[in-house]
Amino acid sequence: MLASVLSSAIAGVDAFPVEVEVDSGGGAPSFRMVGLAEGAVREAFERVKSAIRNSGFEFPNGRVTINLAPADTRKEGSAFDLPMALGILAGGGFIEKRDRLKRHLVLGELALDGRVKGIKGALPSAILARTRAMDGIVLPRENAAEASVIGEGLRVIGVETLNEAVGFFEELAEPSTAAANVTELFEAASRYDVDFSEVKGQEQAKRALEVAAAGGHNVLMVGPPGSGKTMLAKRLPTILPAMTFEEAIETTKVHSVAGILDGRALIATRPFRSPHHTISDAGLIGGGPIPRPGEVSLAHNGVLFLDELPEFRKNVLEVLRQPLEDSRITIARVMGTVTFPASVMLIAAMNPCPCGFFTDTQHECTCTPITIQRYRSRISGPLLDRIDIHIEVPAVKYRELTERAKGEESALIRERVNQARDLQLGRYRGASFYCNAQMGARDLHAHCRVDAAGERLLELAINRLGLSARAYTRILKVARTIADLDGGGAIQAHHLSEAIQYRSLDRLPA
Repeated sequence: MLASVLSSAIAGVDAFPVEVEVDSGGGAPSFRMVGLAEGAVREAFERVKSAIRNSGFEFPNGRVTINLAPADTRKEGSAFDLPMALGILAGGGFIEKRDRLKRHLVLGELALDGRVKGIKGALPSAILARTRAMDGIVLPRENAAEASVIGEGLRVIGVETLNEAVGFFEELAEPSTAAANVTELFEAASRYDVDFSEVKGQEQAKRALEVAAAGGHNVLMVGPPGSGKTMLAKRLPTILPAMTFEEAIETTKVHSVAGILDGRALIATRPFRSPHHTISDAGLIGGGPIPRPGEVSLAHNGVLFLDELPEFRKNVLEVLRQPLEDSRITIARVMGTVTFPASVMLIAAMNPCPCGFFTDTQHECTCTPITIQRYRSRISGPLLDRIDIHIEVPAVKYRELTERAKGEESALIRERVNQARDLQLGRYRGASFYCNAQMGARDLHAHCRVDAAGERLLELAINRLGLSARAYTRILKVARTIADLDGGGAIQAHHLSEAIQYRSLDRLPA
């Protein structure tokens, strides 16, 4: 007999429908799966067969053919186990109410004893089910909270065993329906574990990160080991504008597809990703035979922190150039082309030289000028071109370390950042961008005009300090953000003066 169950597969960070068609009949016992099944999907037969028998049902003693439609698209993962089992049972007469099968989307991995185990990509599949106006989605209970965050409009049924799923479709029992109070869940998930008040000293670096957060600027921190670069970077998400619910759903989708939600239903804090410098280019931007999101996409709507920047392989750093420009990553493979979101703030850190003590007054540097030049040349000009702010982070003095008074809290800094972002949203209403760091040449001319005193200061900076034309445009963008933090008026000389200070790498001697 022929039976079909609707399921889904993931392409990029979105789900598409897959119809699991099961045909069972007489003849010699055999099993065949068609429809471009990959890896874990092809291995499903043994799991499904054992789960059906260990759940008290009879497995067909004949020919079984399963088709995953559309047949010209590759499918991967273990989420088809449960729909396959239900299709086999429906074909064998154990599920008679097939119309209910057609009105629900089904996902789940089966253990050999019939338990339903968690899967990746539950949230995109729930969004698909709601978009297609289905009655509900049946999936593992451990994924039910994740699927329920999309709110009203879809019934989420979490099951723990194959027997529970059969009982639901036969209307013999009603498994628990997951329902989330999205407002309370969002508020509970939007708290950070760290705060800027915990950072001792480094007032100039804190100010630079406030400017970066206000304008969406990428930052490079240069300083000796132990000066607090990593500590500062980890606290940057706490002063960025709070995530909207739409941003939280986008971010959670990426983490759901990657399978790293770790029991969380919703990600409502800005992500902070810090990959090790031995990472490959595919690990950073995503890839694989069936592409999966990389660290850049996992940092979507948050911060990507690259510590020890010159230690990353050059080919790995170069693949960042396009995502930083376009805020998305497109990966082409034989099976097709997928696009991952990649709207991130890049925060990088490096030592001023290989030994780390070139700018440290307390330690002697043992590096030669040629060694220092080679060390810095590992970072290409086009990548530096996408980093607006370069700051020196000196070693913290003992008196600052032992200071008992707390620094300014993240909440107070975030208020100023939000005010500056609101000004930018109003200024760029109707444009394709929303913050100062994304301005193009035409926008610079329209929004970054300076007076005569400012022109003289810029001329002095370029001629005396040897700043490049690339640095000139970065200075204007950062000065625009500093003026926004000052209330949003015209760019003045003191705004430009502060912005020039944030080009330390252009001024560091070698």
